[in-house]
Order: sequence, then structure tokens, then C-alpha cells
Amino acid sequence: MNKARYGYRRILAVLRQKGYIINHKTVLKLMKSLNLQAKQKKSKYKSYKGEVGKVADNLLKRNFTAEKPFEKLTTDVTEFSVCNEKVYLSPVMDLYNREIMSYSISKSPNFWQTREMLQGLFEKLPKGAKPLLHSDQGWQYQMREFQRMLAEHNIQQSMSRKGNCLDNSCMENFFGRLKTEMFYGETFQSTDEFIRTLKEYLLYYNNERISLKLKGMSPVQYRTHSQI
Repeated sequence: MNKARYGYRRILAVLRQKGYIINHKTVLKLMKSLNLQAKQKKSKYKSYKGEVGKVADNLLKRNFTAEKPFEKLTTDVTEFSVCNEKVYLSPVMDLYNREIMSYSISKSPNFWQTREMLQGLFEKLPKGAKPLLHSDQGWQYQMREFQRMLAEHNIQQSMSRKGNCLDNSCMENFFGRLKTEMFYGETFQSTDEFIRTLKEYLLYYNNERISLKLKGMSPVQYRTHSQI
């Protein structure tokens, strides 16, 4: 993936990891001379909220930190318009290290997509894990089948308050970052090309994209380091 999307803070962190003795002013000067600039966020997509009554309380309560993997998870669905078609991404994120633990990509926002995302998560759940899974009040999270699948795997459900995107801001921020870095301003020849690029970005995000909040490591690097 093209690292030109990095801002000066992450570029500085990468250079220091490689042993360079350099300060942020020098990095800013070099970026300006090379005409390098991080992409800027655009307005975020607001996912559809179900009209059925709320079925779970907001147990997360905007406490987006976790002490260990698979303690607190969050999910949502976002939409892309590509080549006059719609593509939907349904990921689940671990709030411990912001890693995308499972995802499903579909051209239709149906429950089969949600089921596929959950099945990928279930395959990774450690034995004895009893995570909290937070979402907005989308229709798919209000379905009895969704609740049944969570209960079968000892997952406790949590929901945002109606119309309050800040209750799930970590996932909203991820969607904004993803679209800024791999979607806005880009041209795709087909939805298949876009889906391949999206999968490549998710792999890059988990394994290579460093985060200053994770001590300059990628999500996978941080989880691996913490388990040593």
C-alpha cells in the first residue's frame, strides 16, 4: 500500500523505527519539498438505523478501552458507491488494538452478510472468551437470529442510543480513515477491482499500518507483542 497517505507524525515514527535521528520539523520540510500530504477526511456515511424497538442497553457507555483481546468488540456497516453499484462492508473490530477480526463484503446489505461476519469472528474466539459486542440500532442487530448467534457463543450484546453516532465512534472513525486512505479520490474500473483493493487495504491496516496510540505498531504487531 502507498505510505504517502501517512501524515508527518506517522512518517516520523516510521523513520525513527528505522534508526534515523530526525525531528518533526525536518519531516514537515521534506514532505513539503516532495509535495507529500496526507489525505483529508470527507463527511462520513451515516448507516441505516432500524425502526424496530431497541433490544439491548448501551453497556459499552463510550468506554473504548480494553485490557485484553476479545474483551470488547464493535461492529457496523458502511456503504460504497462504485461504478453505479453499491458495495457494503460489515467488519467487527477489537477495541483492544483496533484490529479488524472479521469482515464481510457484499453488494446487498442483507443478513447473510452479517452472518458471514459473525462466523469469521466465532472461528477466532479463544476458548472461554465472553466478549461484549457493541453496535448501533441497525435492523440486522435487532434480529432474533443475530441475538441467538451471540448467545450461543457467550457474547453479550450492547447497543448505541438512538441516533447517537458518538456511542460507536471508534468504528465511525475507522470507516472515515478507510475511505480517506483508499476510496476518496480513487478511480476503479469495476466493483471487483474495488473489492480486491478493499481486501488489500484491510490486510494492510491490520498488519502494516502503524498507530501512534499502539506505540507505533500495527494492530497485529501490538497484539502479538502484548502476548509475548
